[in-house]
Amino acid sequence: MSALSSSKPEQANTLLDREYSPDTPIPEVVSELSLPEDLSAGRGNPVERAEAVLSEIVHRFGAERIALAASWQKETAVLVDLVQRVAPAARIFTLDTGVLFPHSYAVWREVEQRYGFKVEAWKGEWVDGLWDADPDRCCHLRKVVPLREALAQADCWLTGLRRDQSPERANTPEYAWDELHGLFKAVPLATWSERDVWRYIFERGLPYNKLHDEGYSSIGCTHCTRAGEGREGRWAGTAKTECGMHA
Repeated sequence: MSALSSSKPEQANTLLDREYSPDTPIPEVVSELSLPEDLSAGRGNPVERAEAVLSEIVHRFGAERIALAASWQKETAVLVDLVQRVAPAARIFTLDTGVLFPHSYAVWREVEQRYGFKVEAWKGEWVDGLWDADPDRCCHLRKVVPLREALAQADCWLTGLRRDQSPERANTPEYAWDELHGLFKAVPLATWSERDVWRYIFERGLPYNKLHDEGYSSIGCTHCTRAGEGREGRWAGTAKTECGMHA
């Protein structure tokens, strides 16, 4: 596994200045995706739609300027496979908090062996016990900060969000300007159902996180994840619903 430091890498010529502020103008490339007519209204095969979204992103930015965030949930299995077929030069990285489940580390190794590449690992600051005392701060230090550093040399990042995962994600666009991080964000699986995800995995025999077989629908860190449907097992018993990467 690649172990990158959390220090900010050298700046490259990017679409945007990474010192983003709310006053930064959004580039002209923010226009709507140009999908084939049979897919533009949400019709058609979900795989073809996801491939069309990825192809359009590659056309706009170039594969080398695209970065996929691997969470090691079932959607990661699909996205890694799609990216390897449609945009093999795209970067694939993960946020290694140090307290991922053993199952997550196991599927990470399986993915590297299957496709023959190393996943970039980005780590943030660890403060012992912070997950219990201040989970928002813990997520910020271990996920949000290293995410921003991982995206410093990207113009568009890919995530595995789906609209049916939670009410907060119901209006997730497939492609939009990500004001939080100062670059574009593409969500190829936004319109997919859970059935679509599992069908793709089983038809292609893809490695996936075996915690899903133990009743974990959503998977994060060991301290803050329990078995449960949807996202009910994340930060269970608290009002927290997101880690801060997406909202």
